[in-house]
Amino acid sequence: MDLGLRGKVAVVAASSKGLGRAVAEELAAEGARIVMCARGEEVLKKAADDIRTLHGGDVLGVVADVSDPADAKRLVDTALDRYSRIDILVNNSGGPPSAAFDSITPERWDAASQLLLSSVVGLTRLVLPGMKERRWGRILNITSIAAKQPIEGLMLSNSLRAAVIGFARTLANEVAPFGVTVNNLLPGYTRTDRVEQLSKAGGSASGGAFAKWEKEIPMGRLGEPREFAALAAFLASERASYITGSSIAVDGGWIRGLL
Repeated sequence: MDLGLRGKVAVVAASSKGLGRAVAEELAAEGARIVMCARGEEVLKKAADDIRTLHGGDVLGVVADVSDPADAKRLVDTALDRYSRIDILVNNSGGPPSAAFDSITPERWDAASQLLLSSVVGLTRLVLPGMKERRWGRILNITSIAAKQPIEGLMLSNSLRAAVIGFARTLANEVAPFGVTVNNLLPGYTRTDRVEQLSKAGGSASGGAFAKWEKEIPMGRLGEPREFAALAAFLASERASYITGSSIAVDGGWIRGLL
């Protein structure tokens, strides 16, 4: 299936590892030009070099922290200076630490809001005018299954990722007449560094935590980043032009709700 992504310009946030890297690699494999960002210069450079070597495409790495508005603007400005347009935006960030409500200070709420919600709003605000002018665009927000079925101990993530879904669902209707789609991707338990951290925060060795999660997942296993990235590539494509305002889980059936 030709997804129609060859030559498209995609900005993928927090893409030096984990799900962000998998999405950047999948889009590159489809012929898109990729702008990656991460806070760590060394790991970002290696990831960009690896993807460039593997797929022979145009890959640009920009050191940036998406929770910093100045960095977000510099990321977008750098992409526009290089390619003159941005067709696809993949909003992504690390997750806040596991914590119960009583232990979360106002400062930690503010920091988590800046990381999970304000970064999405800010990057979207920067790229949307150009998408509307060209009457084509794809905005993908990587959130979490916690937005639909809260996970114990993840007060910050449960709350703020749900807010991202509310923002995206409302924005989707506003920009649909301009050929811009807005969708959310909800990864389940996937083999990433973040899931390793959560398993340790729960007080279990990784193997024990993974075994527990696998029992809760109808498919009986954790997901792989490439499986998640395949959906991202489709939603970013020409083939997905009539899908907007959706929140789609890639979780092996973990969410028990009907919708």
